[in-house]
Amino acid sequence: MWLLDVRAVLDREKDVQEVDAEIKVLKEPDDEGTSYAILSHRWGAEVDHGEMAGLPAMEARQRDVIKRRDGYQKIIRSCKQAEKDGYSWLWIDTCCIDKRSSAELSEAINSMYRWYRNAQRCYVYLGDVDESAFPTEQDFSKFRKSNGWPVWFSRGWTLQELIAPKEVEFFNKNWVSIGTKQDLISTLEDITRIPSEVLRDGQLLSGTNSWRRPYVAQVMSWAADRKTMRVEDRAYSLLGLFDVNMPLLYGEGSKAFQRLQLEIIRVFSDHSILAWNPKGRLGYIGNILADDPSCFRSCHDTEEVYRYDFLDSLGSYMRQDMLGRTIDRIKSVLLRRRARSLQLSRWDVTNLGIQMTLSVLPDRDIPRYFAAILPCRDRYGNLITLDLESHGNRACKSRFHGRYKGCPEFRSLYLDFSRDSESHFDLRFDDSHTSWYGFTRCGTFPREVIGDTVRFSSHGNTLTVLVYANDDTGSRFAVGLGYYLHSVRACVFCDEHPSNPEAWSSWTGFAKQVYDTLWNAPGHGYAPQHAHLPRSICHARIVHGHRDSGYTNVMIDIEQCAGCCGPHEYASSLGAELWPPCTGSHWLELNGISAGLDECSGQEVALGDYGDSLDGNFKRCGNIFEDMRELGVDLTDSAYRPVVSRVSSREVVRRRLQTRSDVDVVVTHGTGKDLALHQSKGLSLPNSKKFKLLLKALSTCVESKRLVRTVVQCSEFYRVDFRGRRVDVKGALEGGNRSAGPDIVTPLCFIAAPLTSHKPTSTRTREQFKRIREHFYSVANLCVGQLRKTHTHTLTMIAAQTEDK
Repeated sequence: MWLLDVRAVLDREKDVQEVDAEIKVLKEPDDEGTSYAILSHRWGAEVDHGEMAGLPAMEARQRDVIKRRDGYQKIIRSCKQAEKDGYSWLWIDTCCIDKRSSAELSEAINSMYRWYRNAQRCYVYLGDVDESAFPTEQDFSKFRKSNGWPVWFSRGWTLQELIAPKEVEFFNKNWVSIGTKQDLISTLEDITRIPSEVLRDGQLLSGTNSWRRPYVAQVMSWAADRKTMRVEDRAYSLLGLFDVNMPLLYGEGSKAFQRLQLEIIRVFSDHSILAWNPKGRLGYIGNILADDPSCFRSCHDTEEVYRYDFLDSLGSYMRQDMLGRTIDRIKSVLLRRRARSLQLSRWDVTNLGIQMTLSVLPDRDIPRYFAAILPCRDRYGNLITLDLESHGNRACKSRFHGRYKGCPEFRSLYLDFSRDSESHFDLRFDDSHTSWYGFTRCGTFPREVIGDTVRFSSHGNTLTVLVYANDDTGSRFAVGLGYYLHSVRACVFCDEHPSNPEAWSSWTGFAKQVYDTLWNAPGHGYAPQHAHLPRSICHARIVHGHRDSGYTNVMIDIEQCAGCCGPHEYASSLGAELWPPCTGSHWLELNGISAGLDECSGQEVALGDYGDSLDGNFKRCGNIFEDMRELGVDLTDSAYRPVVSRVSSREVVRRRLQTRSDVDVVVTHGTGKDLALHQSKGLSLPNSKKFKLLLKALSTCVESKRLVRTVVQCSEFYRVDFRGRRVDVKGALEGGNRSAGPDIVTPLCFIAAPLTSHKPTSTRTREQFKRIREHFYSVANLCVGQLRKTHTHTLTMIAAQTEDK
């Protein structure tokens, strides 16, 4: 263990050039017999071991660069504070670990909890706190990215640095003391959810058999919302809290947390480590172990049931949760013997899985499905069950929630903890429409999302919350996006109390509340898809698209309510960019993007046509552009001009036919009915804001209809074979060209259906809510007028008083 010689560091700081280069500022005394102080802080521009030791030998310019770093100033101020408190030695993780040595780094991380525990005093430097008092209330205006508290409380490593030392003193950015751990116990408990008795005495985490020791799930919950720079450090930073050791393997990713859980299982007989998924939450199927600490977010109240009391709890569970069943006396005696047996506390990690004895209930119809009842209670006092499925000799988590029968029995199981290779799923969302109504994206939780794509991982990260707010109207809503069983789940929640200034500034608090609600919801689905915005006549809604090339489209939109707090009218999402992908039978490229279109087959089809589609035949009822012209819309406006696309063959076709110069574009078909196009171009509906809003206004015209979204026009087309040679076909190939001109034909088109159903309200209901909206606007205008009068009167009074003076 390297320690800073406080006196040597301060002497060298006075005049580094006159200090004897042989004097060492870093030495290795025994940490067990040496009194030293220790620093806990948030990393920034730091000074490492080599720079601190070799500072005198550096050139003056390089030395000045290092001394200007914030990290160097932290070292000097820490040494001054340590000298003031009477300590000759100081440990700081940035410069007292030679990270060039992997062996030394591994030793330091495995010993760090002990080092903090053995320190006589720990200095906590809060570099983002300006005030001379410790913040006792959440302040989202100052600490927006760390849930309203100093960022130090959001980091993974600082968890053990708060618990392990007995004496902890907090300092602000100017190194003014703002409190100690003992004085701030109540506030620290509110911030971290760590029980006060643990904060007072970190020794409660020592030992494996202490009845006062918190359960594994509870300790994990303290780290659920904390972050680290490296994925592996989320596991490595918890080693000391569980008093276990393991080698460090940077690069293993989330496997580190699985190894940590296996080490804990080898030491503790604590079933709460399996209680992280009591309601079948999103995406966790197969592996019995959690993917990261965030899985334990709601487990701070989870408790293990002592084996002598487990049978009584089991009987209560059978009566309350299993349709009033009871356990007969004979089976009760047998179960009691097994429940009190040490077999219930014995766990073995084998190549088949984690071997343990659990109480199970078989499924009524399918024997391979069963429920395992853990000797653990949730926050409501209910026993926690796991839905399991047999796979050979192993049992793994199942998405199937069976109908269980009979009385429980104790069975020896091998619980699967193997991990499949990680896969990712990218979900693309479109929230551009929200800005049209004054909403901006405040942020995302728990991970930052940049751009318009959320990446979900098969090893965790299956839920993301996006928050949107309108500061002018005081409205806010959140959208939850999840990935479960290879399908997207989405829902929207509106903030019911945005008028509270403190609550309004805490968008992360609102996001976390929504996240916890969704996290604790059953994994089979989400609701709702829309929500009314308080104090407005609008609602936020979600529209699903379809999977295309590895991602799914989701539109986040704001629309005016048909009922204003009454029944909603679900309008079709014609104004969205989220049309179903072009997936017809004839494939080509539009502006380099693969698209599938259908053959017009003699139908008269034009861009913007809408109508019915029966048995594959499209029957035109009208045209969007014709309707716009009748309404007096200037179609020469660039916002209403169709989007022109470059048409080309797919890359594989271009390579195959690169020797043929007489064919412009070849459109491939799965059954060999390829087409050759000459002088072709693609036309698609406009993508402008004005056009989308106009389509929304016209949505009732195309209710339950299909709309021609894209067409391909050309001067000539005909059938070709695999080599691109023309093939004569009986019967003419025709395409409608109603508005394209005599020399232009339209052989291909894409006809899209709206992504949502349209359920219009009755005429009576429409009139009723029309009156409600008119009344709403009249009251709003009256309030605004009254405020203006009051404001004018106030200004007049101020002006009069000024003249009198």
